[in-house]
Amino acid sequence: MFLYAAAVDLQKQTEPRASVAELRASDADRDRVADILREALAEGRLTTEEHAERVEGVLAAKTVGELDVFIRDLPAAHQRHAPPHAPAPGRPSAGAIPADPDDNLVAIFSSSVRKGRWRAGRRIHAYAVFGSVEIDLSEALFEYQQVVIKAYSVFGNVEVRVPENVSLRGTGGGVLGNFEVDTLDSPEPDAPVVYVDGWAVLGNIEARPKRGRLVADILDRVQRKVDKSLRKHLDR
Repeated sequence: MFLYAAAVDLQKQTEPRASVAELRASDADRDRVADILREALAEGRLTTEEHAERVEGVLAAKTVGELDVFIRDLPAAHQRHAPPHAPAPGRPSAGAIPADPDDNLVAIFSSSVRKGRWRAGRRIHAYAVFGSVEIDLSEALFEYQQVVIKAYSVFGNVEVRVPENVSLRGTGGGVLGNFEVDTLDSPEPDAPVVYVDGWAVLGNIEARPKRGRLVADILDRVQRKVDKSLRKHLDR
């Protein structure tokens, strides 16, 4: 009986295992390949016709190996296993942030809001005195990689919202108040970094990601709509 069990174990060890290329593709695998194709289209490596043809093939692919065929000739396909980059530093680079603010948001017994599609400067000052300030960067245009928000709250509230795929850092505190910043680390080495500094005196300062919001350019948004329309068309 012992010899039989040992023989079975030996047989299992010597049987060839399925390679990665033979594994069934998941939706995440298809989305990853679709992202690479979208970047190739934006960079001019693929024509619109080539992109549409490959996306159609990606949606019909059954295995990981079949997916890799559509990106084998693209540089991004060989960079996806690059080692992880170092996390964003706790403080901005020396000389990267000007001394004077690009924007001032002041709320004294009132409210001040900056949201929607707007250009974020390198330095933003927010003052809330018996008032509230809302800074929503979820749809903002980031022209600089590092953005500093200096926030001061006295019996007031300062609320900062950022996209999910940026890095977020916070340095500050509260005096009978609340200072809370959710630390984020973006997987992209060139992603914007938002630094929130400040003090809350009998007030509140908080910064956190806005779920479902990502830094994306106009071309990327349009292409996602095209891919979505194509997927609906193929599902009919």
